[in-house]
Amino acid sequence: MSGERDLETLMKNMKPEMHEGIFVFCTTPEQQEISSAIRPVLTFREHEGTTFVIRREEAESAGLSYQFASRLITLTVHSSLDAVGFLAAITARLAQAGISVNAVSAFYHDHLFVPEQKADEALGLLRSIYRPHAD
Repeated sequence: MSGERDLETLMKNMKPEMHEGIFVFCTTPEQQEISSAIRPVLTFREHEGTTFVIRREEAESAGLSYQFASRLITLTVHSSLDAVGFLAAITARLAQAGISVNAVSAFYHDHLFVPEQKADEALGLLRSIYRPHAD
């Protein structure tokens, strides 16, 4: 099942939902394995090290240093991985409001990590953009 590509349809059907909890970004050297006790929602390997995003309480209990305490907002529309302009439109709107965002595209949805203290404002802004189809 392929995802939606049409920008107008994506914008009308994005239905943003905020997840419970605070998420943080951690890193380990490239060669170091991540403990099996840690359950990242995101893992990305770079030359300088492996980045992973986990819940803040998980990082604290593991004694890990972290940055960017954030809330996770999922745009629940099934967007195509080759859709053009969707995240650009969303992140531009957040930028206009002075809200930073770390965006991640997964197979089915796009996910936004926004600063913890700006999360409610970001969700409100995204909901004001979201315009469901009137059936």
